[in-house]
Amino acid sequence: MNSAANPYGLTMHEQRDALYAELHSRPFHVIPSPARISYLAVMIDVSRKQADFEHFCELYAYFDQIPPSHDSVCLEADFGDVRIRRETHLEFVSYTVINQGQPFLVDTFANTGVSRLPKEWLVRLGGTVVSAFHVAIEDATQQPEPDLAEVKSYFEGMRLVGSQPQAGAAQVWTTFRIHSDGFGRILVYNREMSNSQLGRMVQRLIEVESYRLIALLGLPLARHYNQNLAQMDQKLAELTNQLSDARHDLDEQEVLSKIIDMAAWVESARACTTFRFSATAAYHDLVLKRLAELREDEVSGHLTITEFMTRRLTPAVRTCKATGEHLENLSRRIDRVSEMMRTRVEMSIQSQNQHLLASMDRRSKIQLAMQHTVEGLSVAAISYYSVGLIKYLIEAAYENGAPIDKSLAVGLSVPLVIGGVWWATRRIHKRFMQLAKEQQDIGEEHH
Repeated sequence: MNSAANPYGLTMHEQRDALYAELHSRPFHVIPSPARISYLAVMIDVSRKQADFEHFCELYAYFDQIPPSHDSVCLEADFGDVRIRRETHLEFVSYTVINQGQPFLVDTFANTGVSRLPKEWLVRLGGTVVSAFHVAIEDATQQPEPDLAEVKSYFEGMRLVGSQPQAGAAQVWTTFRIHSDGFGRILVYNREMSNSQLGRMVQRLIEVESYRLIALLGLPLARHYNQNLAQMDQKLAELTNQLSDARHDLDEQEVLSKIIDMAAWVESARACTTFRFSATAAYHDLVLKRLAELREDEVSGHLTITEFMTRRLTPAVRTCKATGEHLENLSRRIDRVSEMMRTRVEMSIQSQNQHLLASMDRRSKIQLAMQHTVEGLSVAAISYYSVGLIKYLIEAAYENGAPIDKSLAVGLSVPLVIGGVWWATRRIHKRFMQLAKEQQDIGEEHH
């Protein structure tokens, strides 16, 4: 909203309207008594959500109404005595179908919300259904509540879980099991709640039932990886013992290969479970909050919904949490073993380098001794050839009348030539040693 759209001339944030709308995107239901409700939670890929929206729009044609032009996080269609709400979530799409118009039969769950939907539309519903149940709402102010045996017959004789939410304003029965029609069942007797209060309570019951199932999706993953985690712990312990035992030679390549294989398995497991385990924890928190909002009173002889959930759901969630922590801990331990292995390899390389340097030093000393020997031989050889040249010069001078003694001159030239050659050789050697030292000093300064 810009400054021209408000009387104060203020420039509004471009997301302001969307932020306001977000708080009202999923309003509570308003449900009369009696009513029949069906709920479906369909796991669907993000790429198929547009196709699911188009499939939902087909219901508008079935009920002779105009479909919406675009998708939204929450779409509610009122088809007279049938109301349908479609909500898109991160992993799934939910459908809540409220049937409030047809006469209800003696069998409480014979007429449901999905009874009003075309069967061919349900068959073509995309994705996989993870949560499906019926909610039957009866008005306890107009007819007495049935006895426990009759209530149990509505649930095909299964063991009941029941409570009195909102300080006894309603009576709720369920089994948290799948019945013969493939759906779960929840029975609500409204004693003194308004349509808005009833809608809020029923929505909390729906969320408890759907979120607890989605939270449990992480349990099969946890059980699958728990079968291998104990073996991985044992293998890692054995590798650690091998590294700590200095009495035995170690095949470093083999150990590194095992560590790499273990690290790859753990990272693959973490990639497959991190999102699922995080979702499990998030949905579990939502279930606990919705249970607290129900404010249940106990029905004598029966578990409340909260007691049932904390007894069954919480251990499953803790298993997922423990498995995730086990994977994280195993990953850290593998990192530490890898660091130990790298340190061992580096020490081995340093030891090899030291042996190599010592060997090179010995060879250098031998080469130096050989060099000194060669230098002595070189001095003798150069001196010999130099004296021979000088002898030719002395003989040439003597034959041309120079007053010299040839033998004495040649004899005197021998020590002089040897001394000169030796002095020149040492000067050259000293110069090269000085150049080598200067290069070494320059290298040390760079380091």
